[in-house]
Amino acid sequence: MQPQMQGMPHVARPAHMMSFMDATKSCLQQYVGFSGRASRSEYWFAYLSFIVAVMGMFTLSIVSLFVVEALATLMGLLTFVLYLGGFLPLLAVSVRRLHDLGKSGWMMLLVFVPIVGGILLLVWFVSDGEAFDNAYGAVPTNTL
Repeated sequence: MQPQMQGMPHVARPAHMMSFMDATKSCLQQYVGFSGRASRSEYWFAYLSFIVAVMGMFTLSIVSLFVVEALATLMGLLTFVLYLGGFLPLLAVSVRRLHDLGKSGWMMLLVFVPIVGGILLLVWFVSDGEAFDNAYGAVPTNTL
């Protein structure tokens, strides 16, 4: 538990985690919403939904390769469009997750630092957010 900041009222973290569907909806509704905060469950479920979608498209591409080659090409193109379409929402939820930790979204540029940057970001993304309102907004409620 983090100590209460002097002059800052203590606000409890969300009592429950965001559901898988709510996290996916929230991520897609705030498609390019880089302001605010995102809880751990919102962040991880948003990434999980993207991985599930990509794996589903990849599986369909492989299956369609044995049926019709033209269909496999179409599925490959749809997978590429899914990658492009998922980039901004996932970047936005990552920035909001950093905001929940009280860090600037520009810290995402650490991903370009070999090995150390990725490990540092992973440690931050699994860390509990600040239990009080910070410069980026109120504590996430995990409700839509």
